[in-house]
Amino acid sequence: MNPSFPSELLHFCPYCGADAFRASEENYLQCGVCSRKFFINASAAVACVIVNPQKEILFTRRRFEPAKGLLDLPGGFVNSDETAEDAARREVHEELNLHVDALRYFGSSPNRYICAGMLYYTLDLGFECMVSDFSAIQAGDDVEQFLFVPYNAIDLTLFGFPSIRKLVEMYKMA
Repeated sequence: MNPSFPSELLHFCPYCGADAFRASEENYLQCGVCSRKFFINASAAVACVIVNPQKEILFTRRRFEPAKGLLDLPGGFVNSDETAEDAARREVHEELNLHVDALRYFGSSPNRYICAGMLYYTLDLGFECMVSDFSAIQAGDDVEQFLFVPYNAIDLTLFGFPSIRKLVEMYKMA
């Protein structure tokens, strides 16, 4: 099944209810009756790089689609009522049961995320997360498995999303 763009699924104007919502050449839909615009913006997501004392990066294997079974960084969507930093801490805890002691933003990469047949645009925000205690680590939430990989053994072809590959490359070069 091919993913549906938001413009293919949204037909009714959320302001006046008219069945006159049409895509423009820009990143928005516009109502043909009331002329109001609905912008299609990227959703914020976090991707967390965690390095252990042996200088290996912690990766996860995805439990669910999209990209089931492929490698990823711990992370996920930023909730509407939280900062990106809080989302990074929350996601690391939910997915790996780890406590983030400190974090540092290092870059971003746009992504297209297909979920339940719909295409979402995201902006993945890369954070280096410092963790001092790995003793409670366990796979949780949407993580099937976790693994530590030395820098020189990272195979970018095993990652499910181009944005994650780019963030890993950015981090390695920093």
